[in-house]
Amino acid sequence: MAEAIAASKGVIVCADDYACNASISIGIAKLARLGCLSATSAMVLSPRWNQDAALLQDLRGQLDVGLHLDWTSDFAVAAGHGLSLAAAMRRALLGGFDPSKARDVIERQLDAFEHHWQAPPDFVDGHQHVQQFAGIREALVATLLRRYGAQAVKPYLRISRVPGGLADLKSRVIARMGAHALDTTSSAAGLRCAQALVGVYDFAGGPQHYAALMKRWLARAPAGAILMCHPAQAAEPDDAIGVARAQEFAYLASPEFAHALQQAGVRVARGGEALA
Repeated sequence: MAEAIAASKGVIVCADDYACNASISIGIAKLARLGCLSATSAMVLSPRWNQDAALLQDLRGQLDVGLHLDWTSDFAVAAGHGLSLAAAMRRALLGGFDPSKARDVIERQLDAFEHHWQAPPDFVDGHQHVQQFAGIREALVATLLRRYGAQAVKPYLRISRVPGGLADLKSRVIARMGAHALDTTSSAAGLRCAQALVGVYDFAGGPQHYAALMKRWLARAPAGAILMCHPAQAAEPDDAIGVARAQEFAYLASPEFAHALQQAGVRVARGGEALA
C-alpha cells in the first residue's frame, strides 16, 4: 500500500464557483468532507460568500480555498466592472484591460475574500479563465507580490493550459488567451503555478460520457495538474449548466471516481504537496 501511494501522482482536484448558489456550495462542502476534492475557488462578489465561507471552516487546513477572480458573472456586472465573456475576450485581444483599473478590481476581491475567510487565498484562478487576460494577468501578479510577497508561502496560480493529447478547440482558445504569458510573468516573479489544467469540456453528454472523460483526464494529467470540476448537489433551474453540475456531483461522490483515481495512479492532493 505504501509503495502504491508513493508511486501515485498528486493532482489538485478543484471545484470552481463556490458561493455561486446554495446548491453549489453545499455540494462542494460535502465532496470536500468525503475527500473527493483538495481545493475550491470562491466567487466572492456573490452575496452568499459571507454565509457560505462558514461551511468550510471545519475544513480549514485540509482544503485549499482560493479566489475565483471574476469579471464576467452577473455578480461582476452588479459590482460595476463586469462584462460578457465575449466582450472581455475582445478587450483582452485588442489592447488589454487597463492595469490600474484591473488592480483596483483585484484588490477589492482579495479584500472580500480575506474579510470573510480571515486569511489570504491559497491560490488564485479565474472565472472563465480571466486571470490570464492581458492587463489582468500583469495586475494580478503585481498585486499578489505587493500583498503577499513577504510570506513564506504565497498563493499559487492556475495556468489554464490543457496537456497535449487532451486539447480541443475550446481548450486551445482558453490557452491562447494568455496561458504562456501568465506562466512567464508569474514564474519570473517567483510565484508557483499549476502548469496543466484538465477537466475542460462543453458540459454536454450524460453521466457515462463524463465518466469516460474523467478516465482520460486522470490518465493523461501530469503530476501537479489541476483537475477542474463544477459540481452542485442538485441542478438549479436558473443555472445554465445545472444539469451537468448535478451529474458531476453524483460521479465525484461515487465509488466509480475512487476507482478511477486508483486505476490512474492519482491521489487527490493540495497545492503545497502537488506543486512541491
